[in-house]
Amino acid sequence: MPTTSHAAWWRRSTALTTLLLLLGAAVTALAAAEPAIELVIGVCPGPYGDLIKKAIAPGLEAKGFHVEVKEFSDYVQPDIALGNGGLSANLFQHQRYLGKFSADHALQLSPVITVPTASLGIYSHKVHSLEELKQGDVVTLASDPTNLARALRLFALHKLITLKADIDPTKASERDIAENPKGLVFHPIEAAQLPRSLDSVALSAVNGNYAIAAGISLSSALITEQLSEDLKNLIAVRTSDLGTPFVAALRQVVESQAFHDAIEDPAQPFHAFQRPDWYTAKWGQPGHDAGGK
Repeated sequence: MPTTSHAAWWRRSTALTTLLLLLGAAVTALAAAEPAIELVIGVCPGPYGDLIKKAIAPGLEAKGFHVEVKEFSDYVQPDIALGNGGLSANLFQHQRYLGKFSADHALQLSPVITVPTASLGIYSHKVHSLEELKQGDVVTLASDPTNLARALRLFALHKLITLKADIDPTKASERDIAENPKGLVFHPIEAAQLPRSLDSVALSAVNGNYAIAAGISLSSALITEQLSEDLKNLIAVRTSDLGTPFVAALRQVVESQAFHDAIEDPAQPFHAFQRPDWYTAKWGQPGHDAGGK
């Protein structure tokens, strides 16, 4: 029969064990009840909202984040909203655009990582080849300086125009055209309107995201741009957030096997996108030729 001291010890031990179990249950319940950290990621019309939802959001949610995708109709508001704190991150632009827009608007924004990207393409509803172009045909292209220069370089590469030799080709505008044998009329418009212009012009240089949003097959482009690394789309954040856990989580998710599997799924449009160098170095897969921002 246990002594009185043994009985007291047993009661204390049982009470302590019960208390520890209750505390553990309470901590577990609190952890389970802790709300997910909200992330709002901005995009423009096109495939990048789906890329976030299908290839990025699941990984972030597994890390305790809740992801909302917010779509903007132009290339201006996503960076303004990010700079003002209305977004956690955005995915719609390349490094050249980010650098110029940030400098022009005094924004402190930085890239996190590049992602597979649909490139610029030259499309037409009027001609089937460049040889069919007539004297004085009208061509539309994006009006923002970065993408305008980008389209002009693509036209120059395919001998439709010649740019002045003494300019920075990344800053080319219509004023920098030295030779224009067919007298093409270049008409810069808001990038989002480019697909709609196809019914009334001979050619349009359409950014990949807007082509996809308009239901245009990337493979129907007469010319497809080969993207340099600084023209591949990236996830951008406020510079002050670069060291935060959510930015580290973003990078980890994009570099993950699950992201890779989503990109390589033939049923997804991302399968045809051009891959960034880090991606091909990591996964050993060739960049795909397809018609970013």
